[in-house]
Amino acid sequence: MGPVSVSTDVDAPRERVFDFVADLANRPSFTDHFISDFHLNRIESAGVGAGARFRIYAPPQAVWMDTSINAVDRPHRLSERGSGGRDNRVPSATEWEILPGPGSLTTVRVAYWTEPTHPVDRAKEVLGGASHWYERDWRAALHRLRDLLESGGPTERAGVAGGNRYLTGIP
Repeated sequence: MGPVSVSTDVDAPRERVFDFVADLANRPSFTDHFISDFHLNRIESAGVGAGARFRIYAPPQAVWMDTSINAVDRPHRLSERGSGGRDNRVPSATEWEILPGPGSLTTVRVAYWTEPTHPVDRAKEVLGGASHWYERDWRAALHRLRDLLESGGPTERAGVAGGNRYLTGIP
């Protein structure tokens, strides 16, 4: 399936937008409407190798997915690779682009796709209309991201189960 690509303009400095998106601990603050049970795979939540596991809802099912950051080109691009579904056999990819927008705006573009190889997994995506659901959910996520960054308010960060609360800065 895919790629599904959506974008929005954010009234915030490009570096601030990139740093927020590149820190996986911030991810639930704008994706929790279609992603649940989010937890980090290691204490360091940003940079190459940072990873997370979560359930993503795409009717007719919710599946477990993993993602990890595999390339960072600050403040331009962030690449994530992962897998999910039954036996983690469905590869997935997420590409983030943070571009200068019109005037003082920053354009955030995300592309997400999966590459199911098993016939059952391909059939589930086609019959379930996964592209429609992912596009709708990512569009809402980017609108929520825009609202968070423009308001400048505090966000709740995800943590690592059993991680040292003092080292991670999580109350």
